[in-house]
Amino acid sequence: MSKATKIKNFDANGPAPEDAGIYGLPFTAEEADIVLIPVPWEVTTSYGAGTSCGPEAILEASYQVDLFHREFPELWKRGIAMDELPMALLEQSQALKKEAKHVMDLLIKGGDKKKQARAKKALDLINAECEVMNAWVEQRAGYWMDQGKLVGLVGGDHSTPLGLFQAQAKRHKEFGILHIDAHMDLRIAYEDFTYSHASIMYNTLPIKQMKQLVSVGIRDFCEQENTVFLKQKDRVKVILSADIRRQQFDGITWREQCDAIISALPEKVHISFDIDGLEPTLCPNTGTPVPGGLQFEEATYLLSRLAASGKKIIGFDLVEVAPGAHDEWDANVGARLLYHLCGILAK
Repeated sequence: MSKATKIKNFDANGPAPEDAGIYGLPFTAEEADIVLIPVPWEVTTSYGAGTSCGPEAILEASYQVDLFHREFPELWKRGIAMDELPMALLEQSQALKKEAKHVMDLLIKGGDKKKQARAKKALDLINAECEVMNAWVEQRAGYWMDQGKLVGLVGGDHSTPLGLFQAQAKRHKEFGILHIDAHMDLRIAYEDFTYSHASIMYNTLPIKQMKQLVSVGIRDFCEQENTVFLKQKDRVKVILSADIRRQQFDGITWREQCDAIISALPEKVHISFDIDGLEPTLCPNTGTPVPGGLQFEEATYLLSRLAASGKKIIGFDLVEVAPGAHDEWDANVGARLLYHLCGILAK
């Protein structure tokens, strides 16, 4: 059945069919304009857990999202499909998470030479396997890009999009990153893990095609990250959550602030959205929630304003969505945010 026939026969007002893809849509990845790469990985997270279950949880929650979006009423007809969930990657993440405990225990509790050797072995293995994961993401993203697809990534922790950035760097001479997060993510090999989720933006800095990083909603960072930021002020702009609120209290509108954020970005932009950039009542089960942050409508307004600015959005990642033990609230929010990200990517 052709894509056109599927669109004609599809009931956008009905419940999701049993064999449907994400958002209840009937399209394969080959047919869809937008392909989402699920990366169920959380090896280096050290506080809350569960984000490796994010892609599957978002998929399940997506069936409850109404397809009519006032801003993107025809979005579903473009086709959105999630690539096949890589179960081998999920299993590897779970195995390596156990290995990571040897490293973290040594850092926190100390240990004798035997424990030191065991932790070193685990650390070397994890760093090597994270490189394998990054290469897989780069290969998969590049494959779909070369098929003419618009590509988004669904994590997993925030270490996962590095391979996507590398794939973009091979296809774009320069681009910027709009980074929405509670954290700077500029730690250098946090807890000795080269590819820590807390080091993603530091690991992005060597990509010379990445000309400007604009981090929004930041409210938790260490002295080392502040030092990295100060040394990279020509390429890194940090907008603290507290400063956003202070400006609003002083009468500066969110629209004016959004325009200033957008003006700092180059013509091509990737959006890296850590769900903990939102106010934590919207993502209580994420790995490292922090008080403050953006409201849902503030975040979507910024994204829509960016799309309307004329700048080209080349991709996105949505990471750190972790389903709760007893509810799917985080995934519910994540699925709706993901639909909005798809809309602005396709605009």
